[in-house]
Amino acid sequence: MAEVKGASGTVVGVVGAGIVGLAVARELQRRSPGTQVLVLEKEDRVGMHQTGHNSGVVHAGLYYRPGSLKAGLCTRGRAMLREYCADKGVPYVERGKLVVAVDDAELSRFEALERTARENGVPGLRRLDRQQIREVEPHVAGIAALHSPHTAVTDFGAVAAALAADVETGGGRILLGAEVTGIERREGRIDVAAGHDRFAVDRLVLCAGAQSDRLALRTGGDRSPAIVPFRGEYLTVREDAGRELVRGLVYPVPDPRYPFLGVHLTRGIDGTLQLGPNALLALHRESESRLAVRPADVAAVVRWPGTWRMAARHWRTGLAELRDSAWIGAAVGAAQRYVPELRRTDVERGRTGVRAQAVARDGTLVDDFVVEESDGVTSLRNAPSPAATSSLAIAEHVVDRVLERL
Repeated sequence: MAEVKGASGTVVGVVGAGIVGLAVARELQRRSPGTQVLVLEKEDRVGMHQTGHNSGVVHAGLYYRPGSLKAGLCTRGRAMLREYCADKGVPYVERGKLVVAVDDAELSRFEALERTARENGVPGLRRLDRQQIREVEPHVAGIAALHSPHTAVTDFGAVAAALAADVETGGGRILLGAEVTGIERREGRIDVAAGHDRFAVDRLVLCAGAQSDRLALRTGGDRSPAIVPFRGEYLTVREDAGRELVRGLVYPVPDPRYPFLGVHLTRGIDGTLQLGPNALLALHRESESRLAVRPADVAAVVRWPGTWRMAARHWRTGLAELRDSAWIGAAVGAAQRYVPELRRTDVERGRTGVRAQAVARDGTLVDDFVVEESDGVTSLRNAPSPAATSSLAIAEHVVDRVLERL
């Protein structure tokens, strides 16, 4: 049994060194200085999966149901993240976002979105007409738009690296290559097997992303919701063609009948202009490769009844996503509704990422953040976008619950 001991004798283990897990570890140190914090990460570096493969967008809270955890934690998290990036010298640029309605059929959904955004207190929100759209984004077409000037972009991998440095400076330990293979409750402690060692901790926090459902089951958690992974593929506008067509971020009006946002355009922190991502069922929870297959992950998707109920509900969307993946011209055609001057020859295939989406037994895609507790273990069961934006606020929320029971 590897010994880990804090000044107070209390040890808290955190599984997962993505941006949320690291934020939780840092918040534990800040709020409970005598507690020893141990972070266990199966990969050989921090922020390797969702943290390092997302869009880099810092969301302002337009989409989320008022009163939900997402809405509240996104609003607070964005402000905290902006301050943290300034303090650590991590790049953070408020490029601004337009959510664009292109025809009258979208206006009822557009107006509903505006009500949600205003109720969530999105800072600086403005409704624009056709001419005002052109003033903000000269190459974007539409009949109305919501302008969120404080929507930003950053490098979440750099944020994770800064958080990891904070944890280690504060006396915490981050063990890489330490895959958790066993969790066992004993009297007054929790034994965790990771790598070649076993550790005794007083409390355990699971921020395991794509493995969150599997680890929750090890601690007696419910099987639902289960993780169904989706691979997102980006297209990149070539450096020598078309990048000046979009200054910031251009998004469609979301359709609540469908689970994903649809094609959108994002100018990243490095200046690149990306289209996407799409959303395809992934056959490997932890590989961004288009060809990666892990039989255990495929079996888990096939066995979960929520997968089939979700597919029955959204099969048309799934076919459209497959079309856009196979045929770049289809994805470009969708983007041309908003940026008519964009050409097929301007874009090429870009990077990919995997989104860990929690799906309930009835096939519902779980929309809000989900935090569960059971006998000394706190599990973050669902943390989709805007989890990176909200990471510092999620950490506050989780640590509140941990410290209540220490």
